[in-house]
Amino acid sequence: RVAMSYAVGEWARVWPLQQLIRAMGAFFVRRNSGDPLYRVVLARYVAMATEAGVPQAMFPEGGLTLDGGLRAPKFGLLDYMLKGFDEREGEGRRDLVFIPVGLNYDRVLEDRSQLGKLHPDLPRPGRLRALGTTLSFAGRNLWQMVTGEWHRFGYACVNFGTPLSMRELSRTQGWDFHAMDETTRRSVVPEVARSLMEAIGSVIPVLPVSLVASLMVETPERAWSELELKAAALARMAEFEAAGAHAYIPRRDQDYAFGVGLRMLLLRRLVEEKDGLYRPMTSDVDVLRYYSNAIEHL
Repeated sequence: RVAMSYAVGEWARVWPLQQLIRAMGAFFVRRNSGDPLYRVVLARYVAMATEAGVPQAMFPEGGLTLDGGLRAPKFGLLDYMLKGFDEREGEGRRDLVFIPVGLNYDRVLEDRSQLGKLHPDLPRPGRLRALGTTLSFAGRNLWQMVTGEWHRFGYACVNFGTPLSMRELSRTQGWDFHAMDETTRRSVVPEVARSLMEAIGSVIPVLPVSLVASLMVETPERAWSELELKAAALARMAEFEAAGAHAYIPRRDQDYAFGVGLRMLLLRRLVEEKDGLYRPMTSDVDVLRYYSNAIEHL
């Protein structure tokens, strides 16, 4: 029930997205700016918001995933938050509390575009082709709605972890940010970032598409019967739950969850079915791996 402040890259500075995102509490960050004055002002802005207890949303990875997996954290905004942090209690000093948030999606609209960035040498589609793809996508979905064959794009799931108190962590690790010099603090920030990323990774939910994709990419040449896939999916789900992972089971029905995951992959032509056997499309194994990577660390 509070307004949140969060940093957004310059990619969002287009009309009307810019006005919408700013109205939602965002501030824009020029990540590659070499202007030292800009950096000082940004650092002070984040530090003042932190000191005032403004709820902030921070994306530690600093950008969208390219391959579906977790990225290494960036340290800039986290360093600005910790620069003025004083872990001592009393005199109106606030604790700094991070709430880990894990997100996962059965369908990411720009999955192929992100994967394409891993191969900058390959030719990129022009605007006309991109427009044609968009219109084709819209037309196909509209036709499926008219014919009653349209299905939702799967599930998007968010999961929240145990809040992490910097005051408590500092006490446990013996850190004294109030007395730290610049060099020492910058050596500690990566440790804090790693702790946050581990906490985030542990609460990323397992979704149906990621579950089925994780089985398919292990042996891309294998043809599975539905019974074999279902048995393997149930066994994999049990492994995740035994390891403490959070699995989202729609309708609380594991059989239905498996069916939704497989149906999504069939509809997107990432998996083909022939004579009752299912196998990955060889041209799209990278896309399957993109969704498998979302839960690879689990």
